[in-house]
Amino acid sequence: MMCERCGKRPATFHFTKIVNGEKTELHLCDVCAREEGVAFSVPGDAFSIHHLLSGIMPAMPSRPMDRGRVCPTCGMSYDEFVKKSRFGCSDCYTAFREPLVPLLRRIHGGAAEHHGRAPKRHKPRRALRHRLERLRAELQEKVAAEAYEEAARLRDEIRRLERELGEARAE
Repeated sequence: MMCERCGKRPATFHFTKIVNGEKTELHLCDVCAREEGVAFSVPGDAFSIHHLLSGIMPAMPSRPMDRGRVCPTCGMSYDEFVKKSRFGCSDCYTAFREPLVPLLRRIHGGAAEHHGRAPKRHKPRRALRHRLERLRAELQEKVAAEAYEEAARLRDEIRRLERELGEARAE
């Protein structure tokens, strides 16, 4: 994509502005972004994701018991993670879960998990999927408790919702 201002250089700055529900996008090259005053110059790799996250890391609990933690899969230590601001593998999330929960709660406004956002058009399907998950769990409980009439009612409700979800996907 070329710069929208000069049309000569590749656009490296992409801005999205939403005012009163109206979305405006702007794609500029480095030079035009600096001239517009929307970009800043940083020598070398001084503004890397590591530097961005390093502002969060000092606030992480650094208890002696956390310092000895090591991921069993990749061998990364907790201290190494704090220095690099990057995990070695996906199992690090599990290995370092306990010291990370307070950080995640702070980042996600009180929740330890990230649920993200979905476009409005996906909300009905997502609600159906969540309802199906709850009904399936409830069905398992009823079967285990040998409450077969309730289980049959739940089974029928699950089938109805699955059909509804299938129809929603087809649209």
